[in-house]
Amino acid sequence: MRLDKFLKVSRLIKRRTVAKEISDQGRILINGNAGKASSVIQPGDELKIRFGQKIVTVKVEDLKETTKKEDAASMYSLVSEERVNE
Repeated sequence: MRLDKFLKVSRLIKRRTVAKEISDQGRILINGNAGKASSVIQPGDELKIRFGQKIVTVKVEDLKETTKKEDAASMYSLVSEERVNE
């Protein structure tokens, strides 16, 4: 599944266009490597996403084409969340 679609379906990021912009700016790492919107992700991959002043690390658990809001959080597990001081 494409990175931007996963971020939208899992509701880590609300809109796919925003997910595409963030990933194309290099603010998302997949297993330590820079990810683009078109990068293919698999279950078990670790994503580091930079949201403004914090970095959220999640592990991909499941890939679904569509999901309900209540089930979206089951697609990933939160590994860590840290503040970035600049």
